[in-house]
Amino acid sequence: MRVVLSLGVLILTVAIGVAADPPKAPANRLAQEASPYLRQHAQNPVDWHPWGPEAFAKAKKEKKLIFLSIGYSACHWCHVMERESFANQSVADIMNKSFVCIKVDREERPDIDDVYMTAMQLMDEASGWPLSVFLTVDGKPIFGGSYFPPEDVERDGQKVTGFKSVLKRVADLNAEKPEELQKQAERVSQLTAEVLERNARIAGLVPLNKDLVEDSVAGFAIDSEHGGLGSRSRQFQGAKFPQVPAMLFLLRQSTKPGREALGKGIAMSLEKMAAGGIFDHLGGGFHRYSTERTWTVPHFEKMLYDQAQLVELFSEAHKLKANPLYERAIRESLAFVARELTSPEGAFFSALDADTDGVEGATYVWKAKELDAILGTGDDAKLFREVYSANQPNFEEKYSILRLSKPLVETAEKRKITEAELLKTLAPMKEKLLAAREKKAKPFLDQKVLTGWNGQMIAAYAKAGEVLKEPTYLQTAEKAADFLLLKMKQSDGRLVRMYAAKPGEASAARGMAFLEDYAFFIHGLLNLHEATKNPKWLKEAHQFAVLMVKWHGDSDRGGFFTTASDQEKLFVRGKDYHDSAQPSGNGTAARDLLRLSVLVNEPKFRETAEKAVQALAPIMRSSPTAVPVSADVLDRLLETAPKP
Repeated sequence: MRVVLSLGVLILTVAIGVAADPPKAPANRLAQEASPYLRQHAQNPVDWHPWGPEAFAKAKKEKKLIFLSIGYSACHWCHVMERESFANQSVADIMNKSFVCIKVDREERPDIDDVYMTAMQLMDEASGWPLSVFLTVDGKPIFGGSYFPPEDVERDGQKVTGFKSVLKRVADLNAEKPEELQKQAERVSQLTAEVLERNARIAGLVPLNKDLVEDSVAGFAIDSEHGGLGSRSRQFQGAKFPQVPAMLFLLRQSTKPGREALGKGIAMSLEKMAAGGIFDHLGGGFHRYSTERTWTVPHFEKMLYDQAQLVELFSEAHKLKANPLYERAIRESLAFVARELTSPEGAFFSALDADTDGVEGATYVWKAKELDAILGTGDDAKLFREVYSANQPNFEEKYSILRLSKPLVETAEKRKITEAELLKTLAPMKEKLLAAREKKAKPFLDQKVLTGWNGQMIAAYAKAGEVLKEPTYLQTAEKAADFLLLKMKQSDGRLVRMYAAKPGEASAARGMAFLEDYAFFIHGLLNLHEATKNPKWLKEAHQFAVLMVKWHGDSDRGGFFTTASDQEKLFVRGKDYHDSAQPSGNGTAARDLLRLSVLVNEPKFRETAEKAVQALAPIMRSSPTAVPVSADVLDRLLETAPKP
């Protein structure tokens, strides 16, 4: 069902020039927050509140609507809207006069983000980050969108309504027709709750069988020219994400008889990603996603969870069929994580920003004259340009993003040398460029430590250590696991979400953990146990699984809630179902329990996993590509079902 509140506005995401930095205003409440993203807004003239009872009490007392802005520290468009609107005094005046304004870090509070993102998608509004939502005083969503330019503009003959106009229109509606806004909020919140809960109600009507798995496999389309998953009907045009949860599912399916073509498609996809501009060929690691079909022009942020998932994916693929390109991608990505995202204590930081000094990708792209100055114009430099597609600009018509123009083995054969000899020739030039890049201004580093994301990185290091027989990777995984057990595990055995410092304070564990924190950390511990055979990691995984089921499990309908039963209640208690950039908490939790049921001989875990998958069966039937992790768990359940 579609619900739309007509505000007489059209919302489009458009590119707007970067505004000059305004004079700094006095610090607002966000200056004392532990989240680096919230602190990035501490100098805004907007009277920001962090999420909490104070903001909602103020809204009720002053009879104002709430403006909720959700984003994260590495988000390019979040920074653009901050510079253009939130740092703009004239925009802030409207916000402060008519609204109580709340800023949320989606990485700190994924529960809030998930609920309001679902609401926006139900209204067919632009969804993404920054997420901009207007709420009633009790937190129910009325209307929203994503990025708004500050002023009304025209793009391609179409009017794009600016944020000032949106603010004024919503404020006028609240003054003139508050009852209609309240009714709208009630409808949207009710529908949001139904979407987040409805599937479990009819779960038992959908049988768990092989057809659900086969439909999921068939639903994915691989781009036969450039690799990766996308839409055949759109000819694979537009932004392209690695979609690791789906790729891991398909990789496992490709090992089955008759699936050779699928295996070739996955292999080609990994090779294209590792060769493309989405991979950092100087510093290692993967950028967030490609803005176009060929993997050349990335969205430049580097997220910890992307490194973790892609290292695990490439490790699993290398385990099936060794490939030097896979190994380089693994080793160079882990070298990046060790150099840029690892704390002195052995934990892992969250992200590197997409922007440098307000310009997206400035750290990673090169002008021709820069390359000439650093590398010279000799034969080796010409070879480097040929190998890494740097003879002609491929970004904004003046920059080069380094990417392999063709497989290295082909270039080596053309020159009648080995691939190893080619790499040896290229290495000094890569080192020169990386050294020069290190002298540039660097993107912002978000140093908060998240339990779930660290669990994913532990899983990746453990899998890479096992596959490549690299003891140092296993040691790194163990050090990080010990950090989480020491710093993020409370005296009652439960986990916390985040390890970060408020200004003037030492870093500390903060906030209750969410489902993904348990599920992802258990996954990491199980991979670590599998790689090292150390019973310590299995014991910890088992204990966390018991707590996860106790505090997050839905004993009535099956599956798991994002929040614990004693956590803050929003207008709906959501369940993290869909696999997108990250695997869902529900799919990962079910897979964990299935693995544990064998390792610790606990049939109850298998029953709970099956009930969780049963709760997702309606989604598997209606949207076969939405829950590949759960489809994988179903496949494993069917394969290991007791014989009648």
